Amino acid sequence: MLIVAGAMIAFSIFVLPLTGETATTPDKKPAALPPQQNTTLPDRVELGFLLYNDLNISARRNTGCVTCHAHSAGFADPRSVADPVSMPVSPGSEPGKFGTRNALTAAYATFSPPFHWDEQKQTYVGGQFWDGRANSLKDQAIGPPLNPLEMAMPNKEAVLARLAENPVYLEAFRRLYGVDLKWPQVDMVYPKFGAAIGSFEPTDEFAEFNSKYDYYVAGKIDLTPQEQLGLQLFNGKAKCSNCHSSKPPANYPHALFTDFTYDNLGLPVNPRIAGLHGVDSLPLDLGLGGRPEIAAKHPDGSQDGKFKVPTLRNIEITPPYGHNGVFATLEQIVHFYNTRDTLGEVPDATDPNFGITGWPKPEVPKNVNRAELGNLGLTDEEEAAIVAFLKTLTDDAFDEKDLEHPEGEAPLRR
Repeated sequence: MLIVAGAMIAFSIFVLPLTGETATTPDKKPAALPPQQNTTLPDRVELGFLLYNDLNISARRNTGCVTCHAHSAGFADPRSVADPVSMPVSPGSEPGKFGTRNALTAAYATFSPPFHWDEQKQTYVGGQFWDGRANSLKDQAIGPPLNPLEMAMPNKEAVLARLAENPVYLEAFRRLYGVDLKWPQVDMVYPKFGAAIGSFEPTDEFAEFNSKYDYYVAGKIDLTPQEQLGLQLFNGKAKCSNCHSSKPPANYPHALFTDFTYDNLGLPVNPRIAGLHGVDSLPLDLGLGGRPEIAAKHPDGSQDGKFKVPTLRNIEITPPYGHNGVFATLEQIVHFYNTRDTLGEVPDATDPNFGITGWPKPEVPKNVNRAELGNLGLTDEEEAAIVAFLKTLTDDAFDEKDLEHPEGEAPLRR
């Protein structure tokens, strides 16, 4: 069973054997939906849960949302978590295919606003993915099945055909969304698939707010002296809170540890990604500036190299770090923030002295943020304190039997 939004889901009753039927489509939209065949259908959240965990919606029936965004790995990819050096990006459904960016955690993604330009801050804000190209969770969910490097389905029709193999899905989409998965109006039906997953992701499972830091803010426990020092540095000398505020936003009671803006941190190329693709190098990743519509609006290249500021919640358990996973440990990325502009230079990220005697040049040297990182002047002790504090942001910090949730029942606070 799974507890979602305060309700028990005995999902086994919804997962029926696949019929093996071919999903054919009628010549025209039916005048009415057929009679209901199943009285134990899932609701929208439960349907989203089933789809999120379904591996059949991929070319080889081996990859689903859960594959790259598992609860056990803080909703990041457990394969990258297990081997952050050699596996900085996710393997796809097809053998030998890999992504080109580190899988962002899906945790707390529901709080990201739609992608927009903030006139006051003079920056883009929100959206989903590292480059914000999807406005919402439901928009984000419909992309990976069609990505040849991810779930690798050939088209929307193929995705809907896979869904239509399951009689529970057929009936659920009819009753919950008023569509038949076999209808030929693919562009009308396919977004409902994303809508269902988008109904599941804004649930407590993805936003638990039960880290040690949450208990500390609630006055239930104390931080250690090292963690306290880390918090002080985080909010001060290290400038982390400039983008990852430890304070709640104005319209929300809990800290999200991101402002959802975009920045170029000066990360170097991660050559291991090209190695996974079997090539010497990959095209330059311009991030936000690589989106054609953004490049057209900013022909000066002012958005080149910028990527979304991720939440730091669960950061301890979601390595590797950075949009290209070039940093394998928290210690490494904190050291980079501190010494990027002062340590020296090494040829690339595979150099044995990477992060020891130097860092490689930025992949995109334009627009690098030099005001808030690169020469922070932190001591080794201070770097270690920041790492210790970051580890207080991990959810499920305590057994519920030992210490109740800082807010009791932990309803989602959207």
